[in-house]
Amino acid sequence: MQSIKLAWYNILRNRRRSLFTILITVVATLVLLASGGFGLYMYQGLEEESARDTGNLIITRTGYFETEEDYPLQHGLSGFKEIQQHYLKDEQVKAVLPNVDFQGLISNGEKTAIFMGKGVEHGEFLAKGPFINFIEGHALSAEVEASADPEILLGKGLAKNLKVSVGDIVTLLSTTTDNVMNAMDFKVKGVFSTGIPELEKRMIYTDLNSAQILLDSDRVSSIAIHLFDIDNTSAKLDEVQSQYSELEVTPWWERAFYYRDVKNLFDLIFALLGIVISLIVFLAISNTMGMTIMERTREIGTLAAMGTYRYEITRNFTLEGLMIGLIGTVTGIALTLALIGFLNVANIEMPPPPGSTQGFPIAINFSLGLTLFSSILLMTICAMAAWFAARSGARKPIVEALSYV
Repeated sequence: MQSIKLAWYNILRNRRRSLFTILITVVATLVLLASGGFGLYMYQGLEEESARDTGNLIITRTGYFETEEDYPLQHGLSGFKEIQQHYLKDEQVKAVLPNVDFQGLISNGEKTAIFMGKGVEHGEFLAKGPFINFIEGHALSAEVEASADPEILLGKGLAKNLKVSVGDIVTLLSTTTDNVMNAMDFKVKGVFSTGIPELEKRMIYTDLNSAQILLDSDRVSSIAIHLFDIDNTSAKLDEVQSQYSELEVTPWWERAFYYRDVKNLFDLIFALLGIVISLIVFLAISNTMGMTIMERTREIGTLAAMGTYRYEITRNFTLEGLMIGLIGTVTGIALTLALIGFLNVANIEMPPPPGSTQGFPIAINFSLGLTLFSSILLMTICAMAAWFAARSGARKPIVEALSYV
């Protein structure tokens, strides 16, 4: 306790220099926690978006994602309703959504374009939430009269290219499972935006039954299982794999290519940022303690002449560095919490990322693990810098230290 009080009084001896050094530690803590918290927020958002887009688990025929199909639904699943009904009884399961992936040509009667289509059930839009924004119209109807044309949703870019809007009729032309050309008329129910212009130029949605009729098959491409809690994915993966060993069950992270690329990039950026900040803090503390050692060399000599051991002198300076780090990190944590509160109230948005037309709000996730790691790291750096500086001063001969000017 006496050593801690002595270290505190020594910090106050040159308040301006100590304050400057503490401010460096405060800024370092704030930058590490804010940037790391923003990264965690991005990871969480991308994880939820990826799981919502593909489903927490995707059930397919073995090799579906690795093998190109020679004709539509060549590797499709039959009897999907049994799987769907089985897992809809599970309390952890939010939805079980079969879908059909297909492609072909779309025409308004005068102009033709290539499309990438997805046949889905009405529950797709309820289970996934707002994964697309409607520019015009609405989602697919739950039920369509037998005499009415089947409904279709068009991407904004595709609708603009074909010059169609809600209520217009378009024709889809695709190849059936028997390699025969088939065509169907659809009524435009809505025009949507995904925030990705290239995707909006090709993407369409139809109801599952109409897609199967167009392809002349009762199969589906895959079955997506959506869970209430993303943390249950691994446990549910083992359960589904044991239940349907003849099929392939893929977790969301194996299909989340964009998520993995972004996470790897951010991990590298944060690692480099942490190294640079650590070096800055180390140099700042070394400079401060080095100047302190020079000013107090005669004091060190006096202490040594009175019988104080070298390790005790080094320990006192190390405690000073440690206290500077402690004050700086605690203040930095408080400022980070204040920044988190401000961003939650201010609702500031980031500009759209490359390839997208939609921005997203800035937020910072507070992580206890990241806070402890950053605090311990910075305090250790402060203590090490002070120890290195103090060691050279404590090694001076007593006579040389006492005569130092």
